[in-house]
Amino acid sequence: MDRKRVIVRTSILGIAANLFLAGFKAAVGLLSNSIAIVLDAVNNLSDALSSVITIIGTKLAGRKPDKKHPYGHGRTEYITATVIAVIVLYAGITSLVESVKKIIRPETPDYSVLTLVIIAVAVAVKLGLGWYVKKTGMAVNSDALVASGADARNDAVISAATLAAAALFLLTGGKVAVEAWLGAIISIVILKSGFDMLRQTVSRILGERVDSELSLGVKKTISEFPQVSGAYDLILHSYGPDMLIGSVHIEVPDSMQASELDQLERDITDKVAEKHGVILTGISIYSVNTTDDAVARAREDIRRRVMVHDHVLQMHGFHMHDREIRFDVVIGFEAPDRKELFARICREIREAYPDYEIYIALDSDISD
Repeated sequence: MDRKRVIVRTSILGIAANLFLAGFKAAVGLLSNSIAIVLDAVNNLSDALSSVITIIGTKLAGRKPDKKHPYGHGRTEYITATVIAVIVLYAGITSLVESVKKIIRPETPDYSVLTLVIIAVAVAVKLGLGWYVKKTGMAVNSDALVASGADARNDAVISAATLAAAALFLLTGGKVAVEAWLGAIISIVILKSGFDMLRQTVSRILGERVDSELSLGVKKTISEFPQVSGAYDLILHSYGPDMLIGSVHIEVPDSMQASELDQLERDITDKVAEKHGVILTGISIYSVNTTDDAVARAREDIRRRVMVHDHVLQMHGFHMHDREIRFDVVIGFEAPDRKELFARICREIREAYPDYEIYIALDSDISD
């Protein structure tokens, strides 16, 4: 499946559907003097523009790597999603201003049966479009398409509300007109959608936690190699929806030769890339003592002392040699004071092993 082609094709479908709906809604809204329907038409135009930007962003993100951008241009898709969010916010603000004006100076709408039929058709079209676009976006891992699909579904709900307001106006003989107020509600919904989209894309740009299923899957794949007793500190950097590059630490027996380690690292890199689409550019080694019983007893004793503390998630990388003890401790972000807890652990281990130099590294809970 050509991801870029699928995104472009789906976006073109969205453009055509939204332009069709915008034209009909604008005509109906102007003829019936309905601010809610006109604003709904404006929202369809912003959706069409979002699809155009999605296409442009996909084209730019698909450019080949170059000397200045050796990891490609995939992050352009995050910028594209940010631009779409800003457009949605602008549409929401503009709609809210117009609705407030109509609330202050109300105008009587003029509906017809044809108006209601057209709005009902728009609801059906938007529901179908939203389902298809969101489903396609999830299949190809496109934030822009997923957001567009969700926005289309919201539009269907908004149009349904407009239909209800029109029906209420007709059933009450024109005595109950909630057009302007409904327009304000629509504007608030649009603004919320824009803020949600912007928050999500900014979070991606800042760097989010590795997806739990992916993280556990990669570590499981690595740990399936018989020489590996554990995989830790998995760090993944996203250079676009389909480009993940990272590093990991693995525990292996201290008896392994350099040539054996070299072959193991190559095998792990190939397997993880094949199974998960993740490129591991660095694999660091923790050696596990397999011959000294005293070291094994000390490791288990220290593990017990460390893991008894709340919010301590993991201890790994244990190394004991020449009166030195080294290991890493992972403390969860939910700990009230991570630094204080870490200092307490350091004191306890130093008191328990006064004849050793203790070196403990505080690791963050970066992946499951």
